[in-house]
Amino acid sequence: MSDFPEITPGGSLPLAWQLKDKTVVLVGGGVVAAGRLVNVLQADAYVTLIAPSTHLNKEVRYRIYEDPLFSSRITYIDRLYAGPEDLVGADMVLTAIDDNDASLAIWADAKAAKIPVNVADVPPNCDFYFGSQIRRGPLQIMVSTNGRGPKLAALIRQRLEEALPPNVEKAIDKVGMLREKLRSRAPGVGGKLGRDRMKWMIDVCDTWEMEQLAELDDAGMQRLLDEGWEASPKSVPAYEHIIGRRQPWWWPMHVPGLEWDASSAGWFAGGLALGSAVALWRATRR
Repeated sequence: MSDFPEITPGGSLPLAWQLKDKTVVLVGGGVVAAGRLVNVLQADAYVTLIAPSTHLNKEVRYRIYEDPLFSSRITYIDRLYAGPEDLVGADMVLTAIDDNDASLAIWADAKAAKIPVNVADVPPNCDFYFGSQIRRGPLQIMVSTNGRGPKLAALIRQRLEEALPPNVEKAIDKVGMLREKLRSRAPGVGGKLGRDRMKWMIDVCDTWEMEQLAELDDAGMQRLLDEGWEASPKSVPAYEHIIGRRQPWWWPMHVPGLEWDASSAGWFAGGLALGSAVALWRATRR
């Protein structure tokens, strides 16, 4: 038996395709085209959409004419696909039309121009698949059945989404901010420093719960770096140590050597409140 992972053939290569400011030609204006349009606009692409105005569904029409954020990224051509000249300058081609012969012609033109192409509902004519996607802020998860069972992919996606922690996107944002602060404090690419940075960030994610990571603020990140990354040896202080040590809002200044945790601050605040109440009671009896 091999010590190496088993290779299972017949799959595809899952990728996060960077389309920012690239041009996608989308042929079609129906329900499927609307979904494709949303996908590529979320990737910050520019879209050339080709379809007669009589073939536009309500959402596609809204994206073209009314969407306040994304209509400026869409170039609309009100007609049928005319030939290879419609693909000049394209980085990706998507077809979402019911005409099978026209779809195959677009596919052939894209292949001749060496442009990646996806023909909706025709897996053999697809260089890539869309799958069923989860999007929560920076988090993106795609479930693909390699074109075999789109509905099953949607059902699996639903179960995965239900299992995600409620603050997962916030936690990812905070980890990204912490990583940037670490890079600013310890700049450089590769080598031992790069490995140390990676290991420390992995240790942070392993030590803190997802909900705890979501609570990190700027002060907490600075303390985590000061007392964890800068320590010798490097360590990851516990959540209670970093978050619980915040001084009460009413404390006028930092007293060197005096540290406050959540419990001591609470007892002290309670003592002040009780003392004030007793003083007021005594004053009213005079």
